Amino acid sequence: MDMSAADIKRGAPNEGRTPPLQSPPSATAKELNGSQILVRCLQAENVKYIWGYPGGSVLYIYDALYQQDTIEHVLVRHEQAAVHAADGYARATGDVGVALVTSGPGVTNAVTGIATAYMDSIPMVIITGQVPTPAIGLDAFQECDTVGITRPIVKHNFLVKDVRDLALTMKKAFHIARTGRPGPVVVDVPKDVSLKMAAFHYPDTVEMRSYNPVRKGHGGQIRKAVQLLLGARRPYIYTGGGVILGNATAELRQLTDLLGYPVTNTLMGLGATAASDPKFLGMLGMHGTYEANMTMQHCDVLLAVGARFDDRVIGNPKHFASVERKIIHIDIDPSSISKRVKVDIPIVGDVKDVLQELISQLRESTQRPDAQALAPWWGQINEWRRRECLAYKRSPDVIKPQQVVEALWEMTRGTDAYVTSDVGQHQMWAAQYYRFEEPRRWINSGGLGTMGVGLPYAMGIKLAKPDADVFCITGEGSIQMCIQELSTCQQYKTPVKIISLNNRYLGMVRQWQELDYGKRYSHSYMDALPDFVKLAEAYGHVGIKIEKPSEVEPALREMIRLKDRTVFLDVRTDPTENVWPMVQAGKGISEMLLGSEDL
Repeated sequence: MDMSAADIKRGAPNEGRTPPLQSPPSATAKELNGSQILVRCLQAENVKYIWGYPGGSVLYIYDALYQQDTIEHVLVRHEQAAVHAADGYARATGDVGVALVTSGPGVTNAVTGIATAYMDSIPMVIITGQVPTPAIGLDAFQECDTVGITRPIVKHNFLVKDVRDLALTMKKAFHIARTGRPGPVVVDVPKDVSLKMAAFHYPDTVEMRSYNPVRKGHGGQIRKAVQLLLGARRPYIYTGGGVILGNATAELRQLTDLLGYPVTNTLMGLGATAASDPKFLGMLGMHGTYEANMTMQHCDVLLAVGARFDDRVIGNPKHFASVERKIIHIDIDPSSISKRVKVDIPIVGDVKDVLQELISQLRESTQRPDAQALAPWWGQINEWRRRECLAYKRSPDVIKPQQVVEALWEMTRGTDAYVTSDVGQHQMWAAQYYRFEEPRRWINSGGLGTMGVGLPYAMGIKLAKPDADVFCITGEGSIQMCIQELSTCQQYKTPVKIISLNNRYLGMVRQWQELDYGKRYSHSYMDALPDFVKLAEAYGHVGIKIEKPSEVEPALREMIRLKDRTVFLDVRTDPTENVWPMVQAGKGISEMLLGSEDL
């Protein structure tokens, strides 16, 4: 019997297969085995895609997946990529991403992906296989302590020892992953649990006595915040990834329009404010704009929304605290408030709900921001803007990486485009020069800084958004971390566009070595690179290599034109180019290097 390409790709049921989720003859009509229960739970959660890699302890689960056609399983080439792809899907859609890996090395290969999602608060459920319950603790083949290994890098984890607990555990896992401050949840399923029989019931709701995240902000604290904001003379709105995760972009934009105050986004918050908004000062932090950082340091009232004052944003906390200011901090996670910087008005709650209440109280107030009093502040900000800190020197001979990102932005502005990145110089250039207008269009690893995420992220997004153009801006170092996923792109027909800013160095490492290590370039030069064009072609894709500035725009246009093909664009860029501005380690946020002339 012949199978269509779609059947092969998606694993759809065909004649001769077992009917979907049919119970063994010995089971009662209401009983299913643990694997079937697990799949039914995923179906109840409306899971559309699951990324994974099979192995001995999860074969019953894979057998149950084979016998259904509502969830598409994507076979990756490495477990790390499974979690990254599910992570990218979650970031772009707001849904819970789901990954499935086997025990032992399957789990340990997935750890980097789990930690990446944890650091950026991404809602995910990772199902891991485990050796049979009688063998746990006996150093069985492919056994590891999944709960112990993942405990520091998950929001919560479960080891399911009784099949009768499986459905409720899955309900809890999805509830914990998507509510409060989101995060990854691991469900460890021993092989015998995936085979044993039990009655299936998936609860409509779940209550957990020890887990009740607050949604509504304290009304009195919000009233204090309103008064402080309206009385500000040098106000600033600082927002992070929490605004994106909380789907609070519309509320943030209403607030900034209502107040008319300057606003900045962190690396993880880009797109929450439209880059074209004149009130937007650009990204702040270690590689933020001069105006964004100077405004942060010299404001008198700071409204922080869904951000955590991390080291890459404020630099040295002692330097940040040297200028007195009043701080309002809105966050769903109380442990993030006053963790690094003491704040004056803490507001714990869902950012969307709190911003709605804040806007409501502002509109009810008879007081309005004093435009005349704010004029000198805007004058100072515009003076900082005149530094044009993102200006760079173009060359007729060598491709500048900034030029590539700017050209991509010009060609895709106004379209439904998504941009992923790996980690390093190319990540910062993408954040600085691609002007994001909407949320969830910029997908990168912020907290953990994980190389290798860009391609799996793009794969996950392309499945979720098949009609959108998905670009992966990467470097020749990062792309090789998960380059085997080019095979997955071919199998599942996810035509992503890879733009490798190839400077033959581990660029950010080289930059630090130039500035802080006396130009001793220890093991940062990539002197055995593959022919990426031939490599792309070997995987069945299109490869393009360019070396001249005049080739940039034609190559990008050709890449975009090939809508149904994965394209690898190898861009040979200036190996000496650095990311500016830059705040060096231990320095304050306003102690920026704006270029090599500052050294």
